[in-house]
Amino acid sequence: MAENETLRERFRRNASGIAATAVTGTWLAALVLGFDWWLGVMLFGYIVIVPLFSMLFDEDEEKSVVVESETGSVRVGHGDSTERDAATDDTADALERLRTRYANGDLTDEQFERKVDRLLETETPEDAAEWTERNREARSGREADRNPDVERER
Repeated sequence: MAENETLRERFRRNASGIAATAVTGTWLAALVLGFDWWLGVMLFGYIVIVPLFSMLFDEDEEKSVVVESETGSVRVGHGDSTERDAATDDTADALERLRTRYANGDLTDEQFERKVDRLLETETPEDAAEWTERNREARSGREADRNPDVERER
């Protein structure tokens, strides 16, 4: 918490949490004290009040600017997309390693292009599983073409 932050700024930053705590405290107190309207307060609070406070006071997305010193590239991120940032960082790291290997002469043009294509095709786990399945089918098809006698024996 910043020292010069006002009460209004703190409320604005924590509005959803404050609303959820107030709703929970109200219906819980009503339940313990034996009032019959506790369920209505709970439902109304969580279905209407908390989302309303969230829409009114929570920041939609915060911008973050990242400058990578090695490459000099600038990236502007939106919100708390840690999973997306982690996947992007992994892909960027892999691309950077490929570029370095290519620049050092470890990879030919064809190898570099094939590896970049594969990397971009398999950015998500679902894409990677799909790519593996396609290659497995293609590999088994090639093996069947090479050994027709083996297929006849089966």
